[in-house]
Amino acid sequence: MTQRVDDNRHDGPRYIVVEGPIGVGKTSLARRLAESFDSELILENAHENPFLERFYRKRRNAALPAQLFFLFQRARQVEEIRQSDLFSPVRISDFMIEKDRLFAQLNLDSNEMSLYDQVYESLDLDPPTPDLVVYLQAPPSVLLRRVADRGVSYEQFIDENYLERLGEAYASFFYEYDKAPLLIVNAAAIDPVHRDADYRELLSAITRIERGRHFFNPAIETIA
Repeated sequence: MTQRVDDNRHDGPRYIVVEGPIGVGKTSLARRLAESFDSELILENAHENPFLERFYRKRRNAALPAQLFFLFQRARQVEEIRQSDLFSPVRISDFMIEKDRLFAQLNLDSNEMSLYDQVYESLDLDPPTPDLVVYLQAPPSVLLRRVADRGVSYEQFIDENYLERLGEAYASFFYEYDKAPLLIVNAAAIDPVHRDADYRELLSAITRIERGRHFFNPAIETIA
């Protein structure tokens, strides 16, 4: 049973973003958080990208169209968030627009990156700042196993080397990130989607954070 957050709370985060590399469980956690907060759920819906299967089969052949599709998709969603009332219902999202460039830098060559930057600048994005970012991290071997377990056919072309590079890119990005309170979660050691005790602990941590950078580990939890 999913734990509910007290509807009378008005001092907790109103816009929560769950982020992390493929296979780490961000969308599943975002869904569960949305149920607990009885909130709107905003998903990046990767399955809508018609270039994604081609990208995973042979990344160089479809990297640019796949990346631009995601950029336009996320830009539309960011605009919808900005136009809505962020001070009323809680919103949970499984992506942040800033991570789009992280993938672009990882997958595009220099000419493609130059074109991507021109398109990105032309969109004049002004994304709202989250009240909290929950960053899930796990080793490449764990991510690879989870990707295999969920059985999406075209994702089976993902290799451990790509996941290692992706994990390093995320780690570098969040090492510098200071725009919003940040909770870094050791997602290899817990299962907040299927284990209620893990989820209750994590949810409690999420509702307590107001500022700063924090780490969540089931063995050595360091939320102050």
